[in-house]
Amino acid sequence: MIKAVFFDIDGTLVSFDTHRIPESAEKAIVALRAKGIKVFIASGRHLLSINNLGDLQFDGYITLNGGYCIAGKDQVIYKNSMSAEDIASLVQYMEKQESFPCIFVHEHELYLNFHNEQSREVFRMLNFPEPPVASLRKASEGETFQLVAFFTKEQEKAIMSAMPHSEATRWNPLFTDVIPQGSSKRVGIDKMLEYFGIALDESMAFGDGGNDITMLQHVGIGVAMGNAEDEVKRVADHVTSSVDDDGVMNALRHFGVL
Repeated sequence: MIKAVFFDIDGTLVSFDTHRIPESAEKAIVALRAKGIKVFIASGRHLLSINNLGDLQFDGYITLNGGYCIAGKDQVIYKNSMSAEDIASLVQYMEKQESFPCIFVHEHELYLNFHNEQSREVFRMLNFPEPPVASLRKASEGETFQLVAFFTKEQEKAIMSAMPHSEATRWNPLFTDVIPQGSSKRVGIDKMLEYFGIALDESMAFGDGGNDITMLQHVGIGVAMGNAEDEVKRVADHVTSSVDDDGVMNALRHFGVL
């Protein structure tokens, strides 16, 4: 019996075309909670950047790709920050070799070193609130939990070599999320299930991007959206229809959860 369902946001719950949750997915979330099934967000976004879920209620939030987990609305149950050595090394790399837009995500704020057309295109595509611009040197102040780095796959190897304690988890060709090594939505799911006393085989997850692969492989039932990348579909237990074609509701009915 499924007792917990985890949802990625962009491309899973929220359409890239409309920037909204389809009505069928809204109804599904309300129906799941009415049955006593816990419903969680599992996203690369910071809680401050989750601006597209309307008035829907969730039982917890796995944010920053598993690096910051919140039960209810404000009970922090797990956090894992990046290596200060890696952040210092990245700042040095950007100052001396190659600079690119990068969002530095701290516990209670996030900021960008500068904008370019690539970063603005992503913000428009995701309907993502543009962070304020701040000096690159601000990165050394406090803990950094994630980077949203606007470099290409071709640039990735050289840039990531400057951050040996971190890893890139890409779900878009224009940028990648950089997280502490070993962090993932899978880790966040384990922390959340442990907190609520739910077994792994009683969990289900929905996703569409590369940063969803570990969680879809890990849970009892992993569902890839019809609009998901091929590598995501290959690891899923089931491929449903797209986010814009009632994919969430269709999968929950397919497995008899609703």
